[in-house]
Amino acid sequence: MKILVAVKRVIDPYAKIRVNADQTGIETHNVKLSMNPFDEIALEEALRLKEQGLASEIIVISIGPIQAQETLRQGLALGADRAILIQTDQDLEPLVIAQLLNRISLREAPQLIILGKQAIDNDANQTGQMLAALLNWPQATFASKVTIDQQRVTVEREIDGGLQTLAFDLPGIITTDLRLNTPRFAKLPNIMKAKSKPLEIIASETLGIDLTPRLTTLSIKPPPIRPKGILVHSVDELIDKLRFEAKVI
Repeated sequence: MKILVAVKRVIDPYAKIRVNADQTGIETHNVKLSMNPFDEIALEEALRLKEQGLASEIIVISIGPIQAQETLRQGLALGADRAILIQTDQDLEPLVIAQLLNRISLREAPQLIILGKQAIDNDANQTGQMLAALLNWPQATFASKVTIDQQRVTVEREIDGGLQTLAFDLPGIITTDLRLNTPRFAKLPNIMKAKSKPLEIIASETLGIDLTPRLTTLSIKPPPIRPKGILVHSVDELIDKLRFEAKVI
């Protein structure tokens, strides 16, 4: 079984987020960038399936600038067999990303595609579902447990009412949730080996997809600064503050 894992280069989740000066996006200059945490979970699940003897090849794919090679090399160091970069300097919308992934999927013919449920930079949570629609494949989103028996995939997912179990026959798409697994760290020998693993670079314009954005970002603003709390000395004082100052009761 061939598994395709999509990974995205995003601002490190532990970095301080700042809106740029013209309020059109997030400041990325001199900011640490890393693999999207949900995509790390997706790659880890693919690696575990390969260790179980259920997968023969793992391909990591990313869409972004040439610097995204660093993220792909990280995926190769963790255990992926080869990597593909669709190079573009544009900020792409989920539908365009799904269309680009669709083109590569048709070429590579994987039996399973695993993606993080969302990217932490936009929280769109759309690419996996759109890709499933384009390929006309079954999908199981927000996976917290994955089991594969021959060509049958069983996915347990968390919903508001508890746990839901879905099953589909390969080929199919899975998007991963936080509780699916804990990603591993790359070992130094594997980091060195990753430098010689194949990494293919494809110019996005050669895939015949219209990259024109359909949405316009009017402005991005940081959340308002929360006022400092105050100390009250009695329940009566608290009620007076809520009633006459905050006017919430």
